Amino acid sequence: MNATTPAVVFEPGEGLTLREVSVREPRTGELAVEIRAAGVCHSDLHILNGDWPEDRPLVLGHEAAGIVTAVGDGVDLEPGDHVVLSWFAPCGRCDRCASGKAWLCTGTRAVENVLPDGGTAFRSDGEELWPFLGLGAFTGSVIVPRSAAVKVASELPFEVGALLGCAVTTGVGAAVNTAQVRPGETAVVIGCGGVGLATVMGLRLAGAGTVVAVDLSAERRAAAERFGATVTLDGATVDVPAWCQEHLGGADYAFEAVGSPRLIEQLPSMIRSGGAAVVVGMPPIGAKVQLDAFELADQGKRILGCNYGSSVAAIDIPRLADLFLAGRLPLDELVGTTRPLAEAQLAFDELKAGIGLRGILVP
Repeated sequence: MNATTPAVVFEPGEGLTLREVSVREPRTGELAVEIRAAGVCHSDLHILNGDWPEDRPLVLGHEAAGIVTAVGDGVDLEPGDHVVLSWFAPCGRCDRCASGKAWLCTGTRAVENVLPDGGTAFRSDGEELWPFLGLGAFTGSVIVPRSAAVKVASELPFEVGALLGCAVTTGVGAAVNTAQVRPGETAVVIGCGGVGLATVMGLRLAGAGTVVAVDLSAERRAAAERFGATVTLDGATVDVPAWCQEHLGGADYAFEAVGSPRLIEQLPSMIRSGGAAVVVGMPPIGAKVQLDAFELADQGKRILGCNYGSSVAAIDIPRLADLFLAGRLPLDELVGTTRPLAEAQLAFDELKAGIGLRGILVP
């Protein structure tokens, strides 16, 4: 076994704890990665809040970057390689993977919070701990399958690489891949956390015309302006659907990046006939919304679900990294406060309160 390392763990009935965990050596098709930076995401918060019920102890964290330290048989990476970890490790064999839609893989086991063999590499005091979304990146070292590790240039800052593992790839992909926004089209983005701000970047990258960013936080609205929003609105004081109809005649696209059923219900009233409402934020499991079915049919409006920005991580993550390194995506400005693992609860408190930009934890 490798040396023990601290880890941020969700304990059912107890909440967040910091525990020492041991990590086994990589097996065939696996590699060991030393974590250098991990982003604090709403998906982790869903676990803590009970929105996504879980009855096993989980090592949290699912967007991260680090350095390969060891590889098992059959792995075409080497110790010293810099990698971004992808939380949705595709199987590469199912019909969705074969059709080029790895984000819809039906063979992945990551969503079961296990490695591909159904097991875990983590133990603590003789107890098995399970990797959230197959990664468990809020710790110093992880074992992941080859399909979860994407090699990137060593010049890429680890904090930026971490955000490529989830928030950036999801947000940029929502605009570019899922919605396939065309130059000059109009869009509104509800929620300017990490994913929402990345969506704004993706819209500017796609050449969108008017881009409206909505958030309760003045700090986040200001960030949205830096990233390309042409209009910002305070969702607490502005009737956003009415504004969109009055000033835009309805947007071509409306993106919800919060995961709020109440806000998702409002999306169709923000768009024009033929427009698309894009659900990007992850709501609680089982959440239901009410929509006007006649309006959708009569006006040809569409509802698009967006999982991981409709991205193939092995292709899209290196492309986004190259865009950052070329100065075309200011991803470093998405990084908020960097904290040690011991301050994970504070990072989650700030995320829940909507304070700051994307928080980062470092071992």
